[in-house]
Parts: sequence; structure tokens; C-alpha cells
Amino acid sequence: MHDSKKNTQVALSLIAVIVGMGMLSYAAVPLYNIFCQVTGFGGTTQRASAAPTTILDRTITVTFNADTDPNLPWKFRPLQRHMQVQVGASNLAAYEAVNISDQPTTAMATYNVTPFEAGPYFHKVYCFCFEEQILQPHQQVNMPVSFYIDPAIDKDPNLDGVKNITLSYTFFSDSSKNR
Repeated sequence: MHDSKKNTQVALSLIAVIVGMGMLSYAAVPLYNIFCQVTGFGGTTQRASAAPTTILDRTITVTFNADTDPNLPWKFRPLQRHMQVQVGASNLAAYEAVNISDQPTTAMATYNVTPFEAGPYFHKVYCFCFEEQILQPHQQVNMPVSFYIDPAIDKDPNLDGVKNITLSYTFFSDSSKNR
């Protein structure tokens, strides 16, 4: 009788471990995304509701980059390659996407900034990223990005010499919807 009770405890413990590991693996991606957004890890930018009131004399050149998944029949490009911005000032840039196929297509964009250390200081007020975008056959759209560089960047000695930040977007095909 004692062995049966012990076996039941071991079985329940193993089931609890398996369920716990399953829950952790399910939550890993959202938890990692939250970690990146909070820390700016991997060039993840921050989100903001409005630009700060402090504008510094320091200027930084923002370079815009665009990439697309080879399976996505879109042309995607920044409408400006470079923009000289004042730290703390609100800025507006735009990208253009064109569906070059004869079918509606669905995609989603991810982003990052380089150098990665600038991620915590690059704040987006509005962005098309992480939102499902559906383009009809041969449809062309402009996608705005409103952003600013946090004046706190001036207090980070590791970024004193940064004169250029690259904002890069990559559109990925939602293959489950593009059939």
C-alpha cells in the first residue's frame, strides 16, 4: 500500500512538471518580447504616447532600412533613406509597401534599431509594426512611423559617440493566410 501511494505521488509530480514546462514554453515568446521591450535588448525600441518636452541641440542621423520575406510578393521601401533629427524632437517618417501579386496578401512587420544599445532611447509614438497588414492585388500603401530619440541618451556615456541610428523593418508573410 505504501508503494502505491509513493508511485501516485511520483506520477503526480511528473505530471505537474510536464504541465509546468508546457506552460513555460507557451509563455516564453510573450515573456521574451516583454523583456526586450522593457530593456531594449536586441535593439528593441520603446513605445511612447507623446514626445518629450525637452529638445537638445544634439542631432543624430536616422537611417531607414526595409526588408521583405522572400515568400512575400511585396516591394517594401523607406520613402526617405536618412533623416537628421534633434534628440527629443518628434519626427515622422514613412515606408511604402506594394503588393506585386494578383492575390490579396497578409503580412506583419518586425523592427529593430542598431546600434542595439540605442534601443532603449528610440521611442515610437506610432508604428505599423506587429499589426497585420492586408494588401489587395497591386495595392500600394504608405505606412507612417512617428518617433523620437529620448534626451536621456545624452546621459549614457556608452552612446556619446553615436551619430547614426538605423531603424530597420522586415515584413514577413503570413503564409497561413496567403494561399
